[in-house]
Amino acid sequence: MKRFLSFCLAAAMALTSVAASAQTPQPPEIAARQYILLDLNSQQVLAEREADAQADPASLTKLMTAYLVFAAIRDKKLSLEQTLPVSQRAWAERKGGGSLMFVDTTMTPRVDDLLKGVIVQSGNDASVVLAEAVGGSLDVFVGMMNKQAQAWGLKNTQFRNVTGLTEPGHYSSARDVAAVAAKIITDFPDFYTLYSTRQFTYNRIKQDNRNLLLGRDPTVDGMKTGYTDAAGYCLVASAVRDMPNGKRRLVSVVLGTASREARAAESQKLLNWGFQAWDAVRLFEADKAIVTVPVWKGKQPEAQLGAPGALYVTVPKGEGDKLKTQVERTDPLLAPLTQGQQVGQIKVSTAGGTPVATVPLVVLQPVELAGIVSRTWDALRLWIR
Repeated sequence: MKRFLSFCLAAAMALTSVAASAQTPQPPEIAARQYILLDLNSQQVLAEREADAQADPASLTKLMTAYLVFAAIRDKKLSLEQTLPVSQRAWAERKGGGSLMFVDTTMTPRVDDLLKGVIVQSGNDASVVLAEAVGGSLDVFVGMMNKQAQAWGLKNTQFRNVTGLTEPGHYSSARDVAAVAAKIITDFPDFYTLYSTRQFTYNRIKQDNRNLLLGRDPTVDGMKTGYTDAAGYCLVASAVRDMPNGKRRLVSVVLGTASREARAAESQKLLNWGFQAWDAVRLFEADKAIVTVPVWKGKQPEAQLGAPGALYVTVPKGEGDKLKTQVERTDPLLAPLTQGQQVGQIKVSTAGGTPVATVPLVVLQPVELAGIVSRTWDALRLWIR
């Protein structure tokens, strides 16, 4: 499922907004310089404005900072219980004018506390401590951030620091920020729960999470705020709601709003519209065959083909029962076939022919090569055919 989500994310973030037909719901007016709304189930972009424009990401930068720390913990390079020294460089963040966890060089905070300091308190000092622990130095860690962005194909992102403080050459975009947020949610669901933490106290200093939607909408469970003079007020918000086809998650990104209240209100507006104006439809279940087709030169005469995982599409409300599905496949299919091998594609469109989604058609169960006699016979049959 994770590989399927990664494939869809790469395709969807690169080329899609489903909005193309006259029946497409029009988003509400959003008071932000750039924004995007992503349905994570279907990996479809429901609405966007200037989503690829390079912009100052402010503390939304810390999404990538946190992702690399999560990866280090997964790879056992760090542990949540591990204590870390606070360097002079981290302590110097007190002079930078940004948000702080308020650690100093006399402290040895634990990794789990530092993560809360980054995620809940947006602490620049905590970000530096973790980055130095993972990368060995800030320069190395920033290089890791850029390498990861390039691996994901983020074309409008370049990092110069781990905190998001304004710096020449440090930029991202609404689409790229949404991609990083989606990666955290899908790759590290256990760590993602940290983003719903409402407040955190360290060294007797209590700070509230700046994401106002956590206290207003019980379906919002993350994710990250940001602010600098250059960036304006920014917010990545994610909400999951129970729908007839199961749980559905939306991720919104608003950049360049006028205030803390505005970024919350505009994000809420986007999320509500996404849930109300669009339906999520599950077309196929994971590991369920869509078609069964003949196989030549194989030990089995047929192969089951389907999508790489459960296939969801998002369509304007009321359009779900009017979708058309077209299966295109390679013919003839020749053994051997491996599980997961792509042999075609599945195209989904509206009744009017507007493309909604295109995903791989893959082999669900392997088909081994037959013996010499069966292969020779099938070769003859194919020649006659």
